[in-house]
Amino acid sequence: MYFSDDTIVYLNGDWVKAGEANTSVYSQSLHYGTSVFEGIRSYEVNGKARLFRGLDHMERLIFSSHAIGQPFKMKANELMQIAHELLQRNHMTEAYIRPLVFSAPMMSLSFSEEAYFMMCCWPWKKLLGDQLTTLAISPFSRPHPKSCKIEAKIGGHYVNSILASTEAKARGYGDALQLDVEGHVAECSGANFFFEKNGVLFTPSRGHILPGITRDTIIQLCKKLKIEVRQQRIYTHEVFGSDSAFLVGTAAEVTGIKSLDDQPFKKEWSTTLGHHLQKAYESTTRSEEVWEKMHF
Repeated sequence: MYFSDDTIVYLNGDWVKAGEANTSVYSQSLHYGTSVFEGIRSYEVNGKARLFRGLDHMERLIFSSHAIGQPFKMKANELMQIAHELLQRNHMTEAYIRPLVFSAPMMSLSFSEEAYFMMCCWPWKKLLGDQLTTLAISPFSRPHPKSCKIEAKIGGHYVNSILASTEAKARGYGDALQLDVEGHVAECSGANFFFEKNGVLFTPSRGHILPGITRDTIIQLCKKLKIEVRQQRIYTHEVFGSDSAFLVGTAAEVTGIKSLDDQPFKKEWSTTLGHHLQKAYESTTRSEEVWEKMHF
């Protein structure tokens, strides 16, 4: 359960109990998926809640909103203030925060004339746990970048992710590795993908993926740790037989991968670059480290 009788959420300028929050069943977002959202983690640092790269997340929320024509007018700093008050009202420091921009009542296939806004939070452990996960190559490819705003975090896009994830789990795997429509490796159902080969990390380049903020953090960490990262188009045969692999995302954080389509990776996880970065990421989320701003 994500909320209790005492949980407070922010909805269209008001603070209300989660169980009493309501909106119109004629919202365009409910019918057609025209919502945008973020997932942000708050970590306790020196006894206080710290939103890890919170401003970047809020800026992407605004970018995504405008990408699909949502007339969303709130600013990133205002959204950050709401997030901190949300945590205070729910007596949380470590939490997962979900801001959501959605459409007013409207049934036509055109831009909504008004944007609604909600923000909630809940305690959420690492999405895939601390164990290594297994991947299966999905029969569901990622959307073509000419079919949608691929770099925006849009609610409707996640039907594709749910199809891929559900199909993989039905076959006994932990998650799905999706390819783009041209057969290149893209991303996992809700996270970005890296693999290691001969001391170098590889990750799919932008264009057919959602370029995640955690992905950007890992790339910045690699620069600081002098780990070479190559962003490029990748075929599956390049992943098979490589040394290790891992996925990254706000919900998943950094999760090691045991195998792809039942073919194990060569290295023990504890000896990999991914494991090293997993520990570095866990440390930096609870620090005051400053990051280069992400451009959307």
